[in-house]
Amino acid sequence: MLMREMIPMLGEPGMAVNETLHLPDGINFEITALSMSNPHVVIFVEDVKNFPVAKYGPVIESFNLFPQRTNVEFVQVINRKEVIQRTWERGAGETMACGTGASAVTVASVLTRQTDRKLTVHLSGGDLKTEWNEKNNHVFLTGPAVEVFRGDWLL
Repeated sequence: MLMREMIPMLGEPGMAVNETLHLPDGINFEITALSMSNPHVVIFVEDVKNFPVAKYGPVIESFNLFPQRTNVEFVQVINRKEVIQRTWERGAGETMACGTGASAVTVASVLTRQTDRKLTVHLSGGDLKTEWNEKNNHVFLTGPAVEVFRGDWLL
């Protein structure tokens, strides 16, 4: 889940934790990349509410280091037990919630020594409780399933 070839991500073998990503416009981000059976890049920012997710999400999603594209989580650490997350989901744009993204954020937050293993992840669609279990290396999620849209397709 942490090795580049598992994400997949191009570059030197090994993990991508706190690695600098150089974008074509000259902006650099410190990223942690990992797989939760789908690729994720986690970027910690100071003010996630006002961060331009729609500007940088698609650029990073399609960046040449990620041959299958990637999901991008922008995260603000509130304290060792809670974070705020916004997700740019590959192929879909910004989403209200992402369970695999919250799992990736939990692992990345622990790997970068910013949080504990049990977190509350605040998403625009609601809060998730997460835990990266030290004994079995699994990430557990707890949260509501809420209908946010209903539609009819006329044939």
